[in-house]
Amino acid sequence: MALTIQNTIKLSFALFVMLLISTVTKAQQPLFYKDASQSIDIRVKDLLSKLTLEEKVSLLGYRSQAVPRLGIPAYNWWNEALHGVARAGEATIFPQAIGMSATFNDDLLKQVSTVISTEARAKYNLAIAQDRHLQYMGLTFWTPNINVFRDPRWGRGQETYGEDPFLTGRMGSAFVKGLQGDDPRYLKTSATAKHFAVHSGPEAERDRFDAKVDEKDLRETYLYAFHELVTDAKVESVMSAYNRVNGVPNSINKMLLTDILRKEWGFKGHVVTDCGALDDVYLTHKTLPNAVEVAAAALKAGVNLDCSSILQNDGLKAVQQKLLTEKDIDLALSAILRTEFKLGFYDDQSRIPYHNYGADSIHNTQHLALARKVAQQSMVLLKNDKNILPLNKANTSSIMVVGPNAASLDAMIANYHGTSSKVVNFVEGITAAVNPATRVEYDLGCDYRDTTHFGGTWAAGNAEVTIAVIGLSPVLEGEAGDAFLSNSGGDKKDLSLPASEIAFIKALRKGVKTKPIIAVITAGSDVDVSAIEPYVDAIIFAWYPGEQGGNALADIVFGDVSPSGHLPLTFYKDMSDLPAYQDYSMKGRTYRYYDGPVQYPFGFGLSYTSFAYTLDSKVKSNYKKTDTITVAVNIKNTGKMNGDEVVQAYIEYPKLDRMPIKELKSFKHVSIAKDKDETVTLKIPVQDLQKWDMATHKWKIYPGKYKLILGSNSADEKASLAINIAN
Repeated sequence: MALTIQNTIKLSFALFVMLLISTVTKAQQPLFYKDASQSIDIRVKDLLSKLTLEEKVSLLGYRSQAVPRLGIPAYNWWNEALHGVARAGEATIFPQAIGMSATFNDDLLKQVSTVISTEARAKYNLAIAQDRHLQYMGLTFWTPNINVFRDPRWGRGQETYGEDPFLTGRMGSAFVKGLQGDDPRYLKTSATAKHFAVHSGPEAERDRFDAKVDEKDLRETYLYAFHELVTDAKVESVMSAYNRVNGVPNSINKMLLTDILRKEWGFKGHVVTDCGALDDVYLTHKTLPNAVEVAAAALKAGVNLDCSSILQNDGLKAVQQKLLTEKDIDLALSAILRTEFKLGFYDDQSRIPYHNYGADSIHNTQHLALARKVAQQSMVLLKNDKNILPLNKANTSSIMVVGPNAASLDAMIANYHGTSSKVVNFVEGITAAVNPATRVEYDLGCDYRDTTHFGGTWAAGNAEVTIAVIGLSPVLEGEAGDAFLSNSGGDKKDLSLPASEIAFIKALRKGVKTKPIIAVITAGSDVDVSAIEPYVDAIIFAWYPGEQGGNALADIVFGDVSPSGHLPLTFYKDMSDLPAYQDYSMKGRTYRYYDGPVQYPFGFGLSYTSFAYTLDSKVKSNYKKTDTITVAVNIKNTGKMNGDEVVQAYIEYPKLDRMPIKELKSFKHVSIAKDKDETVTLKIPVQDLQKWDMATHKWKIYPGKYKLILGSNSADEKASLAINIAN
């Protein structure tokens, strides 16, 4: 008996020693996930090995939970930066995305997003220093919106870069590169290409709508810009859209999220759902019966992060019901963790090149100057009867600024905006631009609804010139729920200006008789200007121009700069020119497939000066599939002032079924002094002329006769060249 007790004591002691050794060994094991010298793959694998299944699931939602024992803080993935850091206090507010696209200046857009990411890093540093982990104060931004603005009724079209896939791809890539930075190790911020895919209204039906589209339109139009951002800009994240595509909700669409995005394009980042999109799968689309099955389907399709709570609430249940394995959870979480490591979340902050950004990096003088420059280049001169503009500042003694948007904050900052203490509205911009001896008056004039009661018409009659600021605002067009004055859930039912504004402009013309009226229109989309065009002498399309919009307008009105904005979408004559809104076929849509009458063509924009084009006589005309079309064109400023030109290169294709009428394939924004010239070289890879072959389900270069057209809009031809592409 004594021997048995002694053996038991020895055994217990041995077990204790083994347990102690095991504990010490584990404690001494290197924490690879905290070792910045290790590769990201090793760090991700190490961190996954230390997380419990429950902890892993808790990290799959945008409100990521803290894991204190591993030093993982809570983090909110939802942040916005469409045209400036949004919803996070003081930040520089640039023109709305559609206005920035109107600059046709991708170099300038990269400067904008570089400023945005600098301000984002600074705000994040300041918040973290106070142990604040707030929504909208993080580093993972759900922008840009690169959906094709296929129909001008869509309220969210203002968030896009317009109707053209090529322009969208170029501008979107530039924006992503500025957001993500160029450090070889660390992301400055993480950008997100949204909404993937085939998403552009109807806004009121987005949670249940099924977009029907064939392979050709899918590949050539709806996926084109996403491919560019994934393969060229290396965008870190992609957001799935609310709607279905050909019957399958985007957030559980394996063909899109895995087969095309990851396997075909080689996407290495993470996929996030739009907010509440997984709830839609079973509540509105009704393609699956419950949240648990949705959680399983989403992860298997390729979703990594949920902007709702389904993955966090029901992911574990899906594993318990054997709809998922822990390996599925690990695969999804790995992509999220890789992004976190790239952002430096687990590293000593002194290693990160952006760790010193602070308050002086936010909304400073240089950033305001850039906002002003972008607003200047975004505004489009649509009419300038008898060259009434620019006004002679010294010889203009009295000005009336009038209209519902003349002093409107909303018309300056659009949607998805930040806040600023330095917004300069149109009244303030005009007033500040003239000397104190010039009389400037302001009157609201009208609202968006009253068609009979107006102000300011008598005062306008006493002024030398009237500047009438009318148009739309984000409460009339925008996202479902936000545009609360929209009659169509955020969309527009027609292209008309509000009837009250049309009546007001007519009353204004009656009051001022023969004196000049300059109409300034704010909007984020195609607007029918024909109802007011006969009553005004000039029209400037200002979009939603950001916090420096007032100063930028004054710069253009008084000729400090020549207007250089160009329309990134077609301005149609009438709603009857458009196919049904719910129809996602590209037939008869945008300048690429619509050949009817228009108010203003895609790419249109007037200037205060003029430009002459001369094509290099040595340009090659025969090409193979592997070649690059290279053309040099001399642009001469033949007018009376310095100005900017946007050289646009379009391709006309062989006359085959479903070929576009023409397509933008290169552009360059250039500044040229009066009487000076500049040679611009444009390059178009022949591979970029490939089209989707419906028979083989592959891309194909069609041999035959092509035409390269150079001009200042899609209907302009200042120089051209016949091109032959061989097999």
